[in-house]
Amino acid sequence: MTNIRLTIQYDGTDYSGWQVQPPDAKKRQTLTIQGILQQAIKKITGEDANVLSSGRTDAGVHALGQVASFKTGSRLSADVLMTAINANLPDAIRLIEASETSGDFHPRYDARGKIYFYVISNDRVVSPFLHRYAWRLPHKLDFDGMKGSTKALIGTYDFSAFRASGCGAKSTVRTVSNISIEKLTGIDFMTARLAGNFLKISIEADAFLRHMVRNIVGTIVEVGRGKIRTEDVAGILMSKDRKLAGPTAPARGLFLDRVFY
Repeated sequence: MTNIRLTIQYDGTDYSGWQVQPPDAKKRQTLTIQGILQQAIKKITGEDANVLSSGRTDAGVHALGQVASFKTGSRLSADVLMTAINANLPDAIRLIEASETSGDFHPRYDARGKIYFYVISNDRVVSPFLHRYAWRLPHKLDFDGMKGSTKALIGTYDFSAFRASGCGAKSTVRTVSNISIEKLTGIDFMTARLAGNFLKISIEADAFLRHMVRNIVGTIVEVGRGKIRTEDVAGILMSKDRKLAGPTAPARGLFLDRVFY
């Protein structure tokens, strides 16, 4: 069997996350990125491949550099497989790289870290070309307070206060190595620049709990709105109490940027 490593980009708007889910009460199959990929692979190879990923992105979350792998008995080269699979995928999902890798490579367990970023539109009106990819927040935000609040979250801690119910992680300890917040006056789109007031929040860690990034972003935004004090974020972290942190930010503004190995 050959182990094929993939790098995948997808617009997660119309999908129920990465992971295949059981049919609903009416026996309708939920659309997921993993499920669509596995269907495409079966059309090419005839095999019921199990496509493993670096992590299970939530419904509506996007990816620029998701890493995955699957094993196949096909004699087709990685390049040919990529071309054939892409021909059987919807436009919102694309393989951008494919290569043969070692048989024991695992995209999740071999990963050393990941970067996610989150986009906020801090305007009353958001461009129709960005509404699928940014959280519109027309409120006045305390940028300095938001930046200051991130310092308490950098390091190795128990992030239980920022994980979703139903998270199945055996350990809630994670190491966050960097959080940055940038002001942007525009976002490049095609050959145009869409002007506006944007915030880009980037978070790098060794791994993430379910909804961890979205819950951190929601908390940072509450600091920006004056509903949580900058100095209280450290106490929220140490409390391990999800109820004390901010609301979960919408999925549409979140992107899996890169996975490191």
